[in-house]
Amino acid sequence: MSDVLTTAVLVLNRHFQPVQVTSARRAFSLLFRGAAWAIDESGESLDFWSWARLPARKGDDLVPTVSLVLRVPRVLRVAHYDRVPRTIIHLSHRNVMLRDQFQCQYCGRTPAPSELNIDHVVPRSQGGEDSWENLVTACRPCNLKKGGRTPDQSGMHLIRPAARPRWSIVREIMLDGAGRYKEWEPFLKVG
Repeated sequence: MSDVLTTAVLVLNRHFQPVQVTSARRAFSLLFRGAAWAIDESGESLDFWSWARLPARKGDDLVPTVSLVLRVPRVLRVAHYDRVPRTIIHLSHRNVMLRDQFQCQYCGRTPAPSELNIDHVVPRSQGGEDSWENLVTACRPCNLKKGGRTPDQSGMHLIRPAARPRWSIVREIMLDGAGRYKEWEPFLKVG
């Protein structure tokens, strides 16, 4: 039962824009308090008691209670929230590789992630910093060829300049892979 209560539920603001993914436990709390509505497969917004009356379907995650069995909603719409949160993307090896789509920024190859490194465009030994604008994904052969030199010094060129990514909350949800469901698709396509 505790596993079912950790099931991912997509949360929308009152304008049907994705804002986050939460747990079924939190979703039921919001739904029961009237702070949110569950969205059914036809797109209708249902309060807690309307949702509780829906019959279970094959493949639904279910939470048994003393008097009824509740379907875990896949999508929830909060009542009084207008904003779309601004995504803060932290600088990390994983996020640099995601930004670069796991592609070497020198030769364009996409080897296995274990064959990729993070390269400083301007090496640390020459004053290069750890920043979005100075870190790129590089395959091992290109990283070794470039060594402690800049791309110009080594005769190599970047496929595209390194820059801070501009991801939306939708992209963050999709990258997180927090259990996407077919019920999420109409809302994630929009964002």
